[in-house]
Amino acid sequence: MSGSPVVAVKRLTHGGDLPLPAYETAHAAGMDLRAAVPDDAPLTLRPGDRHAVPTGLAMAIPPGFEGQVRPRSGLALRHGVTCLNAPGTVDADYRGEVMVILINLGPEDFVVRRGERIAQLLIAPVSHATWREVAELDDTTRGAGGFGSTGR
Repeated sequence: MSGSPVVAVKRLTHGGDLPLPAYETAHAAGMDLRAAVPDDAPLTLRPGDRHAVPTGLAMAIPPGFEGQVRPRSGLALRHGVTCLNAPGTVDADYRGEVMVILINLGPEDFVVRRGERIAQLLIAPVSHATWREVAELDDTTRGAGGFGSTGR
């Protein structure tokens, strides 16, 4: 795809042997992020636990883009494990390690092992908005109707 952003990525020492994120199919939107926990020290998430899981990667996302860290549907469906702040944002000016905040909403312990695919990373364009303060807003059919106001 022409015009796709090029993202500089740095493998950190504890993630050096893990594969870089990659699109698993030709039309995949996201690339899988893997857990960079030690081989001899997997992370156990008990029901209700949350933890920032290292990926062993730092990156330089180009200006005008962001990285969106999203859950993997299989983990959510089979184990109740998801990303707590989905989607998490990796800003273009962030240079630290990308971490994935996992939470176990399932009824059983979940063990995160080295190299396990724990989240997806999407690279998406970002628009910066400008505020224009006004005294009144235009009317709409919905108006100020909030949560659940448009039906089920």
